[in-house]
Amino acid sequence: MTMNAFVTGAFDTEIGELPGSSCMDLHAQAALGAVADAGLTLQDIDGVLCAYSFTEPHLMLASVFCEYLGIHPGTCLAIQAGGASACIMVMQAAALVASGQCQHVLVVTGDNRLTGMSRDGAVAALSEVGHPQFERPFGISVPASYALVAQHYMHQYGVTSEQLAAIAVEHRRHAGRHPKAHKREPITVDQVVNSRLIAEPLHILDCCLISDGGAAIVVSSREAARDTQGKSVEILGAGQGHTHEHIVAAPSLIDFGCKQSSATAFARAGVQLSDIDVAQIYDSFTITLAVELESIGFFEPGQAGLAAAEGELGLGGKLPCNTHGGLLSYGHSGAAGGLFHVIEAIHQLRGRAQARQVEDAKLAFVHGDGGILSAHCSLVFGV
Repeated sequence: MTMNAFVTGAFDTEIGELPGSSCMDLHAQAALGAVADAGLTLQDIDGVLCAYSFTEPHLMLASVFCEYLGIHPGTCLAIQAGGASACIMVMQAAALVASGQCQHVLVVTGDNRLTGMSRDGAVAALSEVGHPQFERPFGISVPASYALVAQHYMHQYGVTSEQLAAIAVEHRRHAGRHPKAHKREPITVDQVVNSRLIAEPLHILDCCLISDGGAAIVVSSREAARDTQGKSVEILGAGQGHTHEHIVAAPSLIDFGCKQSSATAFARAGVQLSDIDVAQIYDSFTITLAVELESIGFFEPGQAGLAAAEGELGLGGKLPCNTHGGLLSYGHSGAAGGLFHVIEAIHQLRGRAQARQVEDAKLAFVHGDGGILSAHCSLVFGV
């Protein structure tokens, strides 16, 4: 089966602390960069997909963006699925071009979460994730929810904080090779486990960054892709998996919807898990990546941290993973965080990853999850 959809342009802005930036400005920078990368003009774009913003929240963010940029696409909508938004947007864009409804769909994200929000504002926004009846009254936070998963996981498999910390260390090593990464200085396992405790057993270096930044891609139909410049990357397969919204309703604290979403994406792409050359998988916390790697099937239960410690997630390892540094070290700008993973996959398959390039990369797997491991979307890309 083929989706007849190709990524023809990709671009992300500077990332980190960007004083004076705004949500719409970052959207515009990313969008113009992606359109230019594809060798197109804004007039060629007939579909626009946006996600959400913490700093400029709006019920119709895609319409606000189009107004800001002065464009009038035939299809325009916003998708909100937390950290899964970016991957779901790519899946939706692929469906739009495959069905003939659009020729070139712009998928665009961005937010100035670091400089545009106060600490109290950020905490208030994230607290809305909890169930209003069964979670919020007890003060549970997003880190505490993931810590609940971590506690169960560590108890179930005998995993240590040091093993989870190895994931953060490898991500920082990857980020050190990327000139745009928010955090590039090396860290050690000791530094991770001795960093400030946020929600036991998760330390601050087990947690993703808060960054300013934007990202965008252009998804084109097979026929329209012929009119673009550069190397197109095909979207071979996509799938979703949804098991719950609130963590109190999760059917398992070990297996999640990524198991279903990845299986669907692999089947539609006609490839196997073992065929993947490089993976970019959502890593809001070290525990997030560990349980997803194992639920998807890349590693046996309880083994992801050990694999990271042995270099298996590094450039020469079994599964080079989050080669830009991921949310843990490259940066996290809301919905743009998930699209950074997509863009890194595109760089790898185009052979543009420079010092972090995976040799002869032909197939890439990207996964996003939203909520507390709630909404999942998997993508397979190939050249």
